[in-house]
Amino acid sequence: MSERIQHIVIVGGGSAGWLTANILAARFRSGSTGITTTLVESPNVPTVGVGEGTWPSMRTTLKNIGIDEADFIRQCDASMKQGTWFKDWINLGDKPYYHPFSLPEGFDTVNLAEHWLNGEAGNLSFAQAVTPQYAVCEQGRAPKQIGVPGYAYTVNYGYHLDAGKFAALLTENAVSKLDVTHIQADVVGVFCDTDGYITALKTEQAGDIEGDLFIDCTGFKSMLLGEHYGVSLKSQRQYLFNNAALAVQVPYDNDDAPIATTTHSTAQRSGWVWDIGLQRRRGVGHVFSTDYQSAVETEETLDQYLKSTGRTTGLDGLSPRLLSFEPGYRESFWVKNCVGVGLSAGFIEPLEASALVLIELSASAIAEQLPHDRASMGVVTKRFNREFSSRWEQIIDFLKLHYALSQRADSQYWQDNRDAESIPETLAENLLLWRSRAPWYYDDRRSDEMFPSASYQYVLYGMGFESMVTSTQLRDEERQREAAIRYFAEAKTKARRYSQHLPPNRFLMNQVLDKDFAAI
Repeated sequence: MSERIQHIVIVGGGSAGWLTANILAARFRSGSTGITTTLVESPNVPTVGVGEGTWPSMRTTLKNIGIDEADFIRQCDASMKQGTWFKDWINLGDKPYYHPFSLPEGFDTVNLAEHWLNGEAGNLSFAQAVTPQYAVCEQGRAPKQIGVPGYAYTVNYGYHLDAGKFAALLTENAVSKLDVTHIQADVVGVFCDTDGYITALKTEQAGDIEGDLFIDCTGFKSMLLGEHYGVSLKSQRQYLFNNAALAVQVPYDNDDAPIATTTHSTAQRSGWVWDIGLQRRRGVGHVFSTDYQSAVETEETLDQYLKSTGRTTGLDGLSPRLLSFEPGYRESFWVKNCVGVGLSAGFIEPLEASALVLIELSASAIAEQLPHDRASMGVVTKRFNREFSSRWEQIIDFLKLHYALSQRADSQYWQDNRDAESIPETLAENLLLWRSRAPWYYDDRRSDEMFPSASYQYVLYGMGFESMVTSTQLRDEERQREAAIRYFAEAKTKARRYSQHLPPNRFLMNQVLDKDFAAI
């Protein structure tokens, strides 16, 4: 290993490895830095391939690495995602609610939640009152028109995508456009110096591969961070019980079937079902805890779900995959000159689709904070580990919020999820605070906040949480009230306009198959 960091070696492909390779290579592609990227991928190890939801941040990532949006949609069977629709999370049969990607109107000016709580928006649900995206999602409309440039939008959106096709697109882009070296070989050994820093990987097919920084993208195996360095996994099962999922690909009944513009999340007796719409199929899966439900019971529940959503034959003729995981994250993510990214760093259930965004954030942080040499690596390591430990804690709090607010009592699973012992202290503190005031952007602690206070508002008030807001708490009460009424009206006006002009999600995706978005 040289003192300077010049050669980055990524171990493992899939979405984690190839997304990381693209982000790093795009950052250092000028050639003047002298930094090169190599990805070593086993020809014999399949990827997990079920991470199919992204945050809006993926638009910026794809643009930065030089992928055209229309090409991405065509090659990855992708569709546009505007948030998540939740059903049966409060109680069986209750009205569903949305967590949309758009902030409430005027979010940096006035806290609409306070005025909604005081009844100033009438009997509208929170999301319906504060953002036109509610109406767009309810009507299954796309977040933009074909005449809007790539990655620009009318209402905010991310994507649903085929993970296997996404990895293939990223591979081609990294190798052909960004000069990433791709080596197909099985890693069978690790060489280190006397200080414990990795100097090279021993491979079966390609000999020894030297490097200065090694990024572990080997999935749950965590070959370098977990196996080589012995970094243990911090289980979070005391807070989030789910540790398995039964996933299946479901074809549409016909080519013109509507494409859902949100992830559908439907709570079950002992877990929940995700349902996402791609162009040619749905991706459906039942997340559950083996402490409360067997795989056989899960299959029966998933079969009934499919029948209830229009597939009369249920699971017949399909091939569901059972995936097991331990919900948690590594004690450290960066050790010596090795960084874990993706599943090798940790995994928490797919609620709110945090897996791909953590890859984006990790790779971007490595690119922006890359140490010049070994001497400065220790400082970067401490900061990186501190930052991502905080990110994981924030994810756990936000995911647990969905369970803690549920009123379901039809199974031990839901009753235990509300037990005070299963609620993180930081979340419990916030829930206590929010009983007397609505969250707002001053609750966002720092720039690396995973979920803005708007996201907490959508879930809190979508699930019937009550915050007692008095007039004495409202800042500059009359002026704020006038502004709130104006923003509520603007949300209604935009909702009517967007409902008239935005096309159905399926219509826009069909258009993209034949033409590109407008040029900037």
